[in-house]
Amino acid sequence: MDSEKKAYVVAVDMGYGHQRAAYPLRKLAVNNKIINTNSYRGIPKSDKKIWQTSRESYEFISRFKKVPILGEAAFDIFNLLQSIPDFYPKENHSAPTLQLKYIYHQIKSKKWGKHLIEELSKRPRPLITTFFIPALMADYYNYPGEIYCLATDTDISRAWVPMNPRKSKIKYFSPSYRVAQRLKLYGVDEKNIFVTGFPLPDENVGKNEIIVKQDLGKRLFNLDPKKIYTSNYRETICQHLGAKNFPKKKCHPLTLMFAVGGAGAQRELGIRIVKSLRKELKNNTLNIILVAGIHNDVSRYFRNGINKLGLRKNLDKNIKIIYSQNKHNYFKKFNRALRHTDILWTKPSELSFYTALGLPIIMSEPLGSQEVFNQHWLRTLGSGINQENPDYTNQWLFDWLDSGWFAEAAMDGFLKASTQGLENIDKVIHHKPEKTVSITKVLPY
Repeated sequence: MDSEKKAYVVAVDMGYGHQRAAYPLRKLAVNNKIINTNSYRGIPKSDKKIWQTSRESYEFISRFKKVPILGEAAFDIFNLLQSIPDFYPKENHSAPTLQLKYIYHQIKSKKWGKHLIEELSKRPRPLITTFFIPALMADYYNYPGEIYCLATDTDISRAWVPMNPRKSKIKYFSPSYRVAQRLKLYGVDEKNIFVTGFPLPDENVGKNEIIVKQDLGKRLFNLDPKKIYTSNYRETICQHLGAKNFPKKKCHPLTLMFAVGGAGAQRELGIRIVKSLRKELKNNTLNIILVAGIHNDVSRYFRNGINKLGLRKNLDKNIKIIYSQNKHNYFKKFNRALRHTDILWTKPSELSFYTALGLPIIMSEPLGSQEVFNQHWLRTLGSGINQENPDYTNQWLFDWLDSGWFAEAAMDGFLKASTQGLENIDKVIHHKPEKTVSITKVLPY
């Protein structure tokens, strides 16, 4: 792509969600680089301090939630400040919330974000941000270029929209129809809303979906050992994937991936899963991938837990841990591992959108209002299921496999969610929105 046509892609280094969304967009970015609002070179100390306090508070609350009574109460209060109202009855929700007022107070009184916007304004380009605060900053400080904000969940709070949305120039990339509808209730003009889908990695989708179709075909073989779903719907499967992508034999062992969130919460769940599946792992009839992300303490926790379970010999064979010191390399490893993953077990975070890759998702407990909506979205699509008791994974997991449900869920995710988010966003910033494709066949989500 011509460098003059490239954009500033702006994220925030808090958790994984906003940077995971930005990772595929790097091909649209100047020098293929992501700008992190809270850690870019030259950031004023005052700005860095505000971001750091915000991140530490979020991570503390996420971990503290596990403390009986007090943890739940603290998280409930925190969640209330950023909660998403019920969608029905449809009402005008354009009034600013306490959270939004506080953000604007920081921007106005402490000139939060002014330095970054002034630097980017020296050579204006389209600005794409995967977090709402940089968009609010750009709007407030009159950034001269176009401002695009990508929502990273299937529903969003009022904080994503400026105090006076009718006077704002922010345009929104909506990953779902529900987000588009929600933005209207918050007062955003319809002409500033583009339903694009969530950007997924090129290395997992491929041109004309060639990669995702190949991977899904191999996955279906593992997800339906008794051929209950694939026998009944073989013609439909071949129609959508191509007969050549439907293998006649197993290409890899059944592989389960468990991913913790950005704060490192729910790590204990990973070891409970491994413990329940210890027999299958010792017999080499199953692969498991534990995703520690960039948290070395989580990686050590996984290794220690595996050793205590007498599975040291299985490490780096059929038990693998994904860990990297930086998020770029972590995403790269994660995306590569997804190609050989059959089932993804995670909380319903931004990874919910990865069901479009033909991944059935086992959902652990949601953290926060937005994840409750993601959970509902996955269940509506038919590609996500709430986890049963992890201590009996060795029982219910294989019951679901034998029923053919996982295979059906994989196809539902592929057919009903979108793999075209990156392509659609590229078309919008180059003013070709009429060429964007439909993102889903499921309404109103």
